Amino acid sequence: MPVARRSALRSLQLLLALAASLAPLAVASPLAAEPTRLAVHVLSKGAKFVGSSMGGVLVTVHDADTGELLASGATRGSTGDTARIMKEVHGRGAVLSTPDAARFETVLDLDRPRRLRVAAAGPLAQRQAANEVSLTQWAVPGRHLDGGDGLLLELPGFVVDVLAPPVHRRIPGGTPELELAANVTLMCGCPITPGGLWDAGAYEVRAWIERDGERVADLPLAFAGSASQFAARWTAPGPGTYEILVFAHDPANGNTGLDRTAVIVEP
Repeated sequence: MPVARRSALRSLQLLLALAASLAPLAVASPLAAEPTRLAVHVLSKGAKFVGSSMGGVLVTVHDADTGELLASGATRGSTGDTARIMKEVHGRGAVLSTPDAARFETVLDLDRPRRLRVAAAGPLAQRQAANEVSLTQWAVPGRHLDGGDGLLLELPGFVVDVLAPPVHRRIPGGTPELELAANVTLMCGCPITPGGLWDAGAYEVRAWIERDGERVADLPLAFAGSASQFAARWTAPGPGTYEILVFAHDPANGNTGLDRTAVIVEP
């Protein structure tokens, strides 16, 4: 065999040997990802965890730098231990959740550190009241984020659900008296009652009423005798389309929620 041909054959053999030695590394690379546990709890501002009784909260986990969706799902479980959350004095590092408390859990397969953006939106059973809250957090492969309360997000707002008048109702009579009614809870569904843990007397519940973009009334809704029920009566000043905004506000911490309806008063 000529020298040149033997040299070329030898070079080819060396290249094939090198490729064979690198092949296991190429196969093994994806397996370098490490399972990393993540738990997310969502706490209603001034109240308890938002869980199954409110349809849960949608949690999404993205890579904050690339936008890649890594995981998503809803919180599931109970609102948690009332005494632990609402009555005990919490020192630094205190854990609010119990094993039954609503959470979203997932396992991320990470092959490198990632900066996560974790967002929570809900409650899912009351979309008109939904708010969103988010945080960013570094995650390192194999370093779990599920100890204690895991990642804890606080969801602001009240769930305000206008019960009366129903939307787009046509009311004859020129200047009719209307019943205004709303159900108001914390975002966890926790009930509001006079003198209760969530005291009706501590919150402001009012109706803001506009006709053709001009405010024509601003009146309080009073506790109506059943948990979370508030009501008032109001006389429309004349024909027109009225937008009725009912809001709840906690002056102690600024927490606020709102729902709206609209009615048509005919001549």
